Amino acid sequence: MDYTASYNSPLGGITMASDGKALFGLWFDGQKYFANTLNDENEERPDLPIFDETRRWLDLYFSGKVPDFTPPLLMRASPFRQNVWQRLLEIPFGHTTTYSNIARSVGCKSAQAVGGAVGHNSILLIIPCHRVVGSKGLLTGYAGGLDKKASLLKLETGINLSGELFLDDKPRVSTSRNTNLQAD
Repeated sequence: MDYTASYNSPLGGITMASDGKALFGLWFDGQKYFANTLNDENEERPDLPIFDETRRWLDLYFSGKVPDFTPPLLMRASPFRQNVWQRLLEIPFGHTTTYSNIARSVGCKSAQAVGGAVGHNSILLIIPCHRVVGSKGLLTGYAGGLDKKASLLKLETGINLSGELFLDDKPRVSTSRNTNLQAD
């Protein structure tokens, strides 16, 4: 059985989804690919511990702090998407990388294929697909909308972005992040 709960963020409503143990969905309400990994049979259960932990993570994040933990995650995706999403988890708070950098890091020749995997990320924010920009540093696609992507990067960096260049010339990989990741 799948379970859902809601969270009110400064950028709008967010729906969380879990199997009861791990988080597999975190979407801005109404975004592209909303609830794409949620089974038709689901029940609203805001009292589950996984949702309490996710709310705590979101509260820290939206207060501008770097959460020092990651709720248990369950990636309901193909092995290729899981590999790309794992790479996204390595992008530090306040930094960006490009689709082509990710493609190289996962051994893929197609930045477009990586873009498809990034675009279908079902655990927004925690798996930080908003930190991926175009090859020239331009803000490009985000399932939650480019306005939200710019707001998230502003929250993390303090820089106001409205389609401006935003490229971290020296992306650094964080190895200190505690990730509780499971594959489906």
